[in-house]
Amino acid sequence: MISIIVNSDPRYPISKLGIQATVLEVLKQHRVHGNLEIGVTIVGDRKMHEINKKFRGKDSTANILTFALEDPVSSDNLLHVRNQGFVKYPDKVLCLGDILISWNQILKDAAIEGVSVEEELRFLVEHGTRHLLGIHHD
Repeated sequence: MISIIVNSDPRYPISKLGIQATVLEVLKQHRVHGNLEIGVTIVGDRKMHEINKKFRGKDSTANILTFALEDPVSSDNLLHVRNQGFVKYPDKVLCLGDILISWNQILKDAAIEGVSVEEELRFLVEHGTRHLLGIHHD
């Protein structure tokens, strides 16, 4: 079972089902399945700035941050790795991590790119999900 936990302030008009569908689509494209958990949280610029400064040392906001909780390895090879902890928790759920997205930055980026807010949100959710799978860009 795949669990996608979406959190957002009620002020941000997002579709939780749309976000979940986007994550599922990326997982399907990359043939990822099993007992998985991913968190997606939509925050404001102030919170994103605070988190970016705390965890990345950058005194600015960001449009997206991802925090992988475990190494994305084959479910056949999950085991305890010395100095890293469990790669798969005892409850048999692979917690891939969390995606944080700034609502304010979605609005700005959508306007700059000339796309809808929904399209920009979808792009960032896809991007963040790929990061949690270990797929990075230059």
